[in-house]
Amino acid sequence: MKHGGGLRADRDRSNSKGSLTRQIILAKAEQMFAEQGIAATPLRDIALAAGQKNNVAIQYHFGDREGLLRAIISYHAATSEKVRAEMMADLLIRGRPPQVHDLVRTFVVSLARHFDEGGYYLAFLARYIVERGGYSGLEGSVSASTITSFMSILYQLLPDHEKAALDERWMIMMTTTVHTLSRYQMAARNGRKTAPTHELLENLINFMAAGIESAPQQYTANDTPPPTPG
Repeated sequence: MKHGGGLRADRDRSNSKGSLTRQIILAKAEQMFAEQGIAATPLRDIALAAGQKNNVAIQYHFGDREGLLRAIISYHAATSEKVRAEMMADLLIRGRPPQVHDLVRTFVVSLARHFDEGGYYLAFLARYIVERGGYSGLEGSVSASTITSFMSILYQLLPDHEKAALDERWMIMMTTTVHTLSRYQMAARNGRKTAPTHELLENLINFMAAGIESAPQQYTANDTPPPTPG
C-alpha cells in the first residue's frame, strides 16, 4: 500500500501529464484552425496531431469544438489584457488623459505582443473573424470592462461623432489590426521579407487613429447615401 506521500506524487504526475496534454492540444488546434479553417478541421485530426489516438482527450479537456475555441482565446487573452492594463496605467501615472492615438496604440501593441509567442494566435483570430462573420464568441479576448472603458473615453474625446459611427470605426480598427498583424506574422514565418516590426506598428497606429478621428460624414437633403454593402 502506498503512503500519503506516494499518492500525492502520483496525483501530481497525473495532473502534470494532463496539463501537458492540454497544452499540446491547444497548440495544435490553434495551428490547424489557422491554416485549414475552423469548420473544416475535424477534431480527430487535431487529436492525432497532438499524439492522441482519438478525440476523447479533446472531449475530456474541452468538451467540444466551441469549448476548444474558448480555451484558445482564454489562454492568450491574459497576455493582451496585461499589456493593455499596464499601458493604460502608465498613461494615468503620467497625469495625461488618453487620446485617440493612445487608445489605438494600446490595442495594437497588446495584440502585437503575440508575435513573441511564436504561435498561430493572430492567424487564428483572423480566420475566426472571417468564418464567424465577426466577433461573436471572442468576447473573452478583451474584457468587458476594457471595452466599456475604451469606448467611454472615445465618446468623450470625439463628442461631435455619432456613437454608432465610432463603434463601427473601432470595429474596423480592430479587424484591420488583426488581419494586418496576422499577415505580417505569417509572411515572416514563411521567410518573406517584411518591414521592421516597429515601423509596421507605427504606420498601423497612425493610420487607424487618423481614420477614427476623421470628420464625421455629413449628408444634405440632396445627397445620396452610399449603397449598403451586399
